Amino acid sequence: MRTLFVTGTGTGVGKTLVTAALAYQLRAQGRQVRVLKPVVTGLEDTPLSESDPGILLAAQGEALTPESLDRMAPFRYAASLAPVMAAAREGRRLSPEALLAFCREAMTGPEDFLLIEGVGGLMVPMTERWTVVDWLGALGVPALLVAGSYLGTLSHTLTALDVLARREIPLQGIVVSQSEGSAVGLAETVSALAPFTQAPLLALSRLSEPEAWRGAPNLIRIAFP
Repeated sequence: MRTLFVTGTGTGVGKTLVTAALAYQLRAQGRQVRVLKPVVTGLEDTPLSESDPGILLAAQGEALTPESLDRMAPFRYAASLAPVMAAAREGRRLSPEALLAFCREAMTGPEDFLLIEGVGGLMVPMTERWTVVDWLGALGVPALLVAGSYLGTLSHTLTALDVLARREIPLQGIVVSQSEGSAVGLAETVSALAPFTQAPLLALSRLSEPEAWRGAPNLIRIAFP
């Protein structure tokens, strides 16, 4: 099984759209795909059908049921906060051991591809001393980095690239997803980033909801070259 971890430079940059599009495109090629969004926050503000797991289950061709939700996203929290804070509000604490065990079990499955979507940006705290990049590094799988096109994304993206390089985490590519309402050009952002990385870059124009992932350009060519 080929496994890819979809991470981002921050919250709301388009990780779920990219993950859903990848799942949809791989399935269209006749490949077996499993998608995980193990940790989810902010469920108090979003109907489940419109939540990240709801979108990903639709892209995976599965109905939204209690069983499918548990299989995709077992660590769920109500507040729209970093996992360490969202869990604390509920008197809970995310267990890194349980999270890693869940992902590693999925990595032994029968599917051709496994897509794991992270939560927030690379340095979001999962616990008091454990971040998303610690989770990614412990799994030992390559990353696909999703960035926005908003003002400030160049610094955020280059910082994320530095973190991945220092951890020696393989980078498959960078998807620059157009930020809603941004005055910064998508092509300009990609052009400015290009001299700083050898990783493939793909510009992703903002697509209409609710199933924007159906119209995304070919992501397979950079995610699984």
